[in-house]
Amino acid sequence: MTTAKADTIAAQLSKTLAERIISGAIEAGARLRQDHIADEFGTSHVPVREAFRRLEAQGLVVSEPRRGVRVAGFTVEEVREVAQMRAALETLALQNAAPHLTAAILDEAEAAIRAGDRAADVASWEAANRHFHRLVLSPCGLPRLLKAIDDLHTASARFLFAGWRAEWEAPTDRDHRAILVALRAGRIDEAVAILGRHIRTVGRKSD
Repeated sequence: MTTAKADTIAAQLSKTLAERIISGAIEAGARLRQDHIADEFGTSHVPVREAFRRLEAQGLVVSEPRRGVRVAGFTVEEVREVAQMRAALETLALQNAAPHLTAAILDEAEAAIRAGDRAADVASWEAANRHFHRLVLSPCGLPRLLKAIDDLHTASARFLFAGWRAEWEAPTDRDHRAILVALRAGRIDEAVAILGRHIRTVGRKSD
């Protein structure tokens, strides 16, 4: 197997396993066996090990000497930490992205808000929420920053799914609308302040 092919398979594996962990299909504390996963996906252990490394970098699994890999749990303190990190990094990204946001991008962000309002389940709402954030942050032109933010969104999604209950009602996201209004009016500092407050509020809901 070539290195390029192994990397492609590892990316697919890590994406699939991440989705299972985030949704709760694989629970915290569960052990991930290389041989079982290799058999399931019809591949060798090489891309499986690389997939585990990627998941560990996202904070979704932990590697324990002589005990293998297990799905990471999380605490209230970790939820708060992720919220604080997101607030710091996303406000930085928005400051850099705002001058490059076009009317078309903002229209798409508005459509993402409406999609969240119509969401029939938590998965659809989370996808719409993440899409809104990506749209307004991506023009910052800072790929390492965006990668770090994406990993933090993955962690946030896991916290959201863990707290989800069967009764689902899509929340009306007034903060996203306020951010959009401020951006359309060119009030960048106001939009950044609302975004920071919005993310920190999410972290405090874990109390």
